[in-house]
Amino acid sequence: MKELVKVFGIFLVLFYSCGLCTTLLSINVKNQGGDVFPETIVSNVTEDTITLEFQRSDGTLVTQLIDFRNEVQIIRAVILGEVERGQNQLQVLCFVNHFYKTDFISSDAMSKLRQKNPGTVRVAEEDRGYTNYTMDLFIDISKSLVISKHISTFCSEAAESTFTRNEDLKLWTQRPGTAESLITSAVRNFTSPMIQNLNINNSSSSSNNIINNNNISSSSSNNNNIKNNSVISTSRSNAMSKCADTSTWSVPCSCSLELCIGWYPCGLKFCKSKNDGKKVVSPYRCGIKTCKRYYIFTYQAKQKQNCLWDD
Repeated sequence: MKELVKVFGIFLVLFYSCGLCTTLLSINVKNQGGDVFPETIVSNVTEDTITLEFQRSDGTLVTQLIDFRNEVQIIRAVILGEVERGQNQLQVLCFVNHFYKTDFISSDAMSKLRQKNPGTVRVAEEDRGYTNYTMDLFIDISKSLVISKHISTFCSEAAESTFTRNEDLKLWTQRPGTAESLITSAVRNFTSPMIQNLNINNSSSSSNNIINNNNISSSSSNNNNIKNNSVISTSRSNAMSKCADTSTWSVPCSCSLELCIGWYPCGLKFCKSKNDGKKVVSPYRCGIKTCKRYYIFTYQAKQKQNCLWDD
């Protein structure tokens, strides 16, 4: 009997602890067109992550995962096929980018929020405009642990369509304890098997001109590998035809996808209180600031058939 009570007690502790680990908010968000859709935000303090998810009116399921520990943002789009245009299967795309922690409230702060008036329709206070991402690398999700442990599971259905940028790699290599060789081995550009296999002649005047125009430093040979690869990837990406402009359906082309996070907590609000002597004391947290942001991802589609929305 004592053992049973002990086991039951452990169960209660674990159940209560798990309740503290995650917090779920459900919000009704109004988009620019006036449509209202549900959005869920889950905060996991143990993993130090926040996951936001909603479904667009066209059926596209958009999920954003913020990995604060590794400064990584993953946006996954599950896009339904247009049967009337010959698309019988859905597409899963993952866009992995560096994330600045100040762009979203922390998972701990998020966990302290409480649901009030769940039926209220929310509109973001601040419009942060458009952010353009030109993706020039594929991520090998089987080697993505060095970037974020969440990529391999979160993007498991996008093994051939998980993208990032050289620019993000440079920022991740600055993380303490991150090996540059492992970072570069986890990615490949759109035309070569692995990024570290590329060799560029540093004495080439054309390459140097491109490097200078992009304010790239040549302080070390290791950094040059990433930066030179950025030059190659960028030039090849620019040379690729837009899917809307190509008449050949079976060749890779440059596709753009626009996504909008219509409501998210982007900061904390602080208020100042006064004591009995009417003196201002330390500010206290009194709410959250909410924002919306548009993302435009440009990436390589395997064929025009996979980018019909960009016509």
